[in-house]
Amino acid sequence: MTTTLSESAEPGMSLLPALKLGPITVDTPVVLAPMAGITNTAFRRLCREYGGGLYVNEMVTARALVERRPESLRIIKHEPDEVPRSVQLYSVDPVTTGHAVRMMVEEDRADHIDLNFGCPVPKVTRKGGGSALPWKIRLFESIVSTAVREASKNNIPVTVKMRKGIDEDHLTFIEAGKVARDSGVAAVALHGRTTRQHYSGQADWSAIAALRESLPDIPVLGNGDIWSAEDAVRMVEQTGVDGVVVGRGCQGRPWLFGDLQAAFEGRQERHRPDLPMVIRTLLTHAQMLIPYFDGDERKAMQDIRKHVAWYFKGYPIGGALRSQLVTVETLAQLEDLLGQLDQSIGYPGEPAEGPRGRAGSPKKVHLPEDWLESQELNEEQREMIKAAEVDTSGG
Repeated sequence: MTTTLSESAEPGMSLLPALKLGPITVDTPVVLAPMAGITNTAFRRLCREYGGGLYVNEMVTARALVERRPESLRIIKHEPDEVPRSVQLYSVDPVTTGHAVRMMVEEDRADHIDLNFGCPVPKVTRKGGGSALPWKIRLFESIVSTAVREASKNNIPVTVKMRKGIDEDHLTFIEAGKVARDSGVAAVALHGRTTRQHYSGQADWSAIAALRESLPDIPVLGNGDIWSAEDAVRMVEQTGVDGVVVGRGCQGRPWLFGDLQAAFEGRQERHRPDLPMVIRTLLTHAQMLIPYFDGDERKAMQDIRKHVAWYFKGYPIGGALRSQLVTVETLAQLEDLLGQLDQSIGYPGEPAEGPRGRAGSPKKVHLPEDWLESQELNEEQREMIKAAEVDTSGG
């Protein structure tokens, strides 16, 4: 059940000041979390039309970037109206990290760089990357300090996004947060779950509050279970964070960023979209994907399919039409199917709100051999890391 804006944010008064990341000022302290296959240029621009914030691209791997793989270069491409340009980088190797950051600096490809230490998927953690990496604290420090050193050559702020740790017995967020701060990052974002939790259960906002208390001298951002503007307000009040990071909560709801801006500005306005508004937004999203895929309409329609269930969550549009919408091949076909929907359907209320995406259940964590025996790398792990750069971007 959503709540109303709390009394601590008086109408017309900002809940939080602007977020400062080096030379960048983010007036609305909200960050779009990088999501593989979702936060491409089209979706970022759509979200930005509704509200302010920092809009981060899909994760790109350092190795694929240095090798100038076409898909990775596509991922870090920004349109002229996307300011600031925010890139999330994944790496397990300090040398490759340095090369990738240097490339982005020298070729003027980013205004802000975020380092991914939060990804829990097995293909990443079994190679020691993502949310598994902060356990190896010296490796973590080396990657972060290298990125900061190279980015500072053009005054580009670096931030870190991480999880609580691998599991409840191997928590790393306080130590890693302090190391990141001492390495010169502009902010630290914490997802209040462990690797083992994946996206299950509830995010631990008390951990976010603990990190905020441990790092009083740099911005700390909170991530996890923000499904509405009211959730964001509660997180700020309960944890004292300087801003929020929103991931799954905006899937099929780019207008959430309008709600978040209103809430942080102390306004009560919220989007309560009727079906025609949802249809228009979905269609606009699909149209914007076509130039992103260099005019490949079929690829754009394949991409929009994953968004259909999120956009129409809670709306009674019928199973047959839903099935057809997730198999569209052309824009004309999509327009025809959307035209068959009942335009008189209004906002359905609670069924359209709340969690989206698959929460799943806690999962076995896949790690390199003997990873948890020590926080330092052994020789075998050192060799493994040199060859372990995941060579696919976006996830």
